[in-house]
Amino acid sequence: MIKINLLPYREKAKKDTFSRQIFILAGSLIIFLLVLGWVTVWMQSSITDLENKVKESETTLSDLDKKISNLETFKKDKKGLEDKLGVISTLEENRLAPVKTLDNLALLVPAKDIWLNKMTQKGNNISLEGIGRDNLVVADFMKSLEKFDPVKSVDLIASKKTEVAGVTVQQFTFSCVLKKGF
Repeated sequence: MIKINLLPYREKAKKDTFSRQIFILAGSLIIFLLVLGWVTVWMQSSITDLENKVKESETTLSDLDKKISNLETFKKDKKGLEDKLGVISTLEENRLAPVKTLDNLALLVPAKDIWLNKMTQKGNNISLEGIGRDNLVVADFMKSLEKFDPVKSVDLIASKKTEVAGVTVQQFTFSCVLKKGF
C-alpha cells in the first residue's frame, strides 16, 4: 500500500525557513547596529583624545614660543654685554699707551735746547709747536722724532726766527702721523 501524506509539509518547511531567515536577518541587523554603535563610540573617543592632544600641543607651543622669545632677548643682552666687555678690555689694554708715548716723547726733547709750547692730537695726527735754540737743534729733534717708534712720519710745517727776551730762537711747528694702534 501506498501511503500518501496530505499534510502541507512543504508550507511548514517554507514557514520554518522564512522564520529562520527573518531571525538571521534580524540578528545580523542587530549585530550590525551594535558594531556600528561601537565604532561610532570608538571614533568619538579617538576624536576627543586627539582634540585634547592638539590643545595640549598648542599650550606647549605657546609656552615654548615664550621661552624662545626670552632666549632671543637673553642672547641680545649677552651679545651687548660681550661687546661692552670687549670695549672695556681694549680700553684697559690701551689706557697706558698715550702716557707711555708722551713719556717717551718727553725723553726725546733736549732739555736745554728745545721747549715744547703746544701739542694737539686729532686722530692719528699730532701737531707739535715749540721753540728751539737754533736751526740745527730743531733739525736734530725732527730726526729723533722720525726714529721714534710710534711715529710714522714727521713733516715740518713752519720754522721762523723770533726773539724771546732779547735772544734769537727758532720757532717751529711739526706735524706727526702716528702708526695704527698708538
